[in-house]
Order: sequence, then structure tokens, then C-alpha cells
Amino acid sequence: MLQTVWVSSPGSWASQESNSHHQGKKRCWRCRFVRTIIRHPCRRHAPKRSRKERMLRKIQICLCFCFVSGILYEISLLSSCVFSYLPMAQHYLTPEQVLSLGKSIIFLETTERLEPPPLVSCSVESAARIYQDRPIILFMRGLTNETALDMNTSYAAFSLLSSMKNVFLFPLQMETVFQETPLLQWYNQVVPEQEKNWVHVSSDASRLALIWKYGGIYMDTDVISIRPIPQQSFLAAQKSRFSSNGIFGFPARHKFIWDCMENFVLKYNGNIWGNQGPFLMTRMLKTLCNLTDFQGTEDHSCQNISFLNPQRFYPIPYPAWSRYYQVWDKSPSFNHSYALHLWNFMNRNRKVVVAGSNTLAEKLYKTYCPTTYEDLIQNAKHRDLPGPED
Repeated sequence: MLQTVWVSSPGSWASQESNSHHQGKKRCWRCRFVRTIIRHPCRRHAPKRSRKERMLRKIQICLCFCFVSGILYEISLLSSCVFSYLPMAQHYLTPEQVLSLGKSIIFLETTERLEPPPLVSCSVESAARIYQDRPIILFMRGLTNETALDMNTSYAAFSLLSSMKNVFLFPLQMETVFQETPLLQWYNQVVPEQEKNWVHVSSDASRLALIWKYGGIYMDTDVISIRPIPQQSFLAAQKSRFSSNGIFGFPARHKFIWDCMENFVLKYNGNIWGNQGPFLMTRMLKTLCNLTDFQGTEDHSCQNISFLNPQRFYPIPYPAWSRYYQVWDKSPSFNHSYALHLWNFMNRNRKVVVAGSNTLAEKLYKTYCPTTYEDLIQNAKHRDLPGPED
């Protein structure tokens, strides 16, 4: 039962407060609490606030409400889990804000091109559909801060990819990416124009720095996602005893990635393709454990790093890469795969997905990146339309 002492008049309260400072503070809190809950008539005995004080109080409440609402709104933009009905304002968020979540799927475009081809678009779209609760980031070397903010450009891929609520297109600023890593000194000394494989080498370096700083999963832009990867710390076996660097994932600040960056600089040789890529990952993994052949579809584990079976990403090995662009009597199920690497580096003849060709690649487009596939069909129709001169 509530005692009337907690809602006594101001005069009697002042005399009680002088007896004990601690007890007075406690009672004052209880008095305000009870008055608020039961609206006791003693409130009318309290001195009335001036009109100016009441106005200031209302302004303070409004400002506090706006501040809290702003924080909740930004959290909802970043996590897509609070107030999920709010739209994602991608062009108002910085790379740091998005990457700081630690669970991004990262793609890199280290050429200067600003119009990603269909395979790149399909890779990003498929990841956005499979990982709907995670940010999907495409870093592009050709972008600047100005073009990144203006998605209403003539580049179709911008509107296609930026229409997906969890896809972000950001400029790739390597000097910023390499800050606070062993790669910065290397980057300041290297001369890109004299590098034989600069596009690949700069990509190898950038993916290491980004994953070390922020964590997440890196994927090449010719990887089509088909189901989520359950592991957090993993490397992808391209074949037995040999690791790819086209797909890997680690938490931020993982020692293995730091060691890879140090070895990148120590053993740097830009004339050997892959020396800073898959060969780097393989030799660093071998320093941790004795690699053995895979049996069936098992995965290997090495000091809390999962070394995933080639079936997870490379069910079609690189010597048979062209099979993706062939018609199959019966399409494979890929039941043991998380994603498929289409070996675009091997595709020197630039085979592409053609609508209506019924190739394996076309079926993958239809299933895992239908928006890109629809755009492909529309572009084919436009090319087939007769021009005025016809």
C-alpha cells in the first residue's frame, strides 16, 4: 500500500530531507515516481512553471525524441533488422559505416571500367539475394566520390544494382584501404605502370586489407552464390592441397590475414601471376598445418580455419571451365556447393551468356540473378530491333 509520506507537500518534504541526504534523494525519486503514476492531487500544490520554462521543456523533449529517432533510423539502415520497412539510403552511408558491421560480402573491380559486364552484375545480385541480411559491397576503381553519389547515370548496372536494398557501390581508394597495414609501404613504392599484372596484384592486396580491417567474405566478380556459407573463418580449396584466394572469409583483425599481408610484401614478385594470390594463401596455410588430399566431400580444418572442399566452389575445375557455356543433357545439382566460380580469367575468347542458348550458365543466371538475366534479354531485343536505315 502506498504511503502518503512519498507525496507530501513541499514544505514537509523539505524538513524531512534535512535529516538524511541519502534518504532524501531516495524519497524524492519515489515522490516523483508516484506522482507521475497516480497523478496525486498534491501536484497542484507545486509551484507552477512559467510559460517560458514549459516551452523550453517541450523543446528539450522534442530534441531528445529526434535524437533517439535518428539513432534508431541509422541502426535500421545499417543492419536491415530494425524497422526493416524503412528504405535503405545507400548513397548517404560511407564505406566505413557499412563495413564496420563486420559481415559484408565484398567484391572488387580494379579496372577503370564503370559499366560492369553481366557476369559481374550476376555475381553481385546473386550474393544480394542469398545474403539478404548482409551488406553487399562492390568497390570500383573507376568510381569517384562524385559518381558514387549519383546513381542516375547512363550506366545501366548502377541502376540495376543500386535498386537492391543491401547493395552498395563505393569507390576503391587503395591508399586509404592500405592504411595501418603492412601493404601501405609496398603501395607507396610500387609503380603500377611497370607492373605486368597490376590489375590482379592490386586486387590481391586490396581484398586482404579490407578483410583484415573489417572482416566478412571476399568473392571474385565471377562467383555466383547459390546458398549461404556457414563458416566464418575459411579458405576455399581449388584442388587438394591448393588454396584459392577468389573466395575466403575471416573475422576482422585475424592473425592469418595479417601474416598473409606481411608475406605479400616480403615475397613480392609481380611478374609471377598468382604469387600474391592463390600461391600466397597456399604457402601460408602450409605453415599452419600439413595439407592432405580430400576424400569425398569432406572439409578440412586447420587451427580453427576451415579449408573447404573443392566441391564447395569449384565443382567444375579450371581445365573444364568452358563447360559452363555448354548445353548439358542433364544439369548438375551442385548440392554440395555454396557458390560457383566461373573462371572468367580463363575465358579469353570472352564467351558470354546468350538468352535462349540453354547453356548451364544461362540456367544459373535465370535461377540466381533473374534481374540481370532480364536485363540481358532486354538488351538482346534492343540489338535485334531494326534501325532507321533498315
